[in-house]
Amino acid sequence: MHIAVFDYQIRDIDAAGWAAACDELAPAFADVPGLLTKYWLHGEGEARGGVYVWSDRAAYVAFLQSDLGRALGSHPNIDRLTVRDYGVDEEPTRVTRGLPVTVG
Repeated sequence: MHIAVFDYQIRDIDAAGWAAACDELAPAFADVPGLLTKYWLHGEGEARGGVYVWSDRAAYVAFLQSDLGRALGSHPNIDRLTVRDYGVDEEPTRVTRGLPVTVG
């Protein structure tokens, strides 16, 4: 399993407009191969983000190289995007009740 954390600010769009855009984009993310789940984050003010849980690092890298992945970096309403990716330490995650994620 692999995790990617995206952090960004929205610009030139209000909260309602961004929420509508996310609702529209969600089905495209649901179809990404190897993406087990995505948490859509809403922070204070303009802060937004996403936590992506991937089947493996190869699926994450393939996403970054896809049209959808590349579009995130050039989206007109996304500013100051940072991305961090992590492998998952499976055993201690199980001990602390990390949820198993399945597709479908």
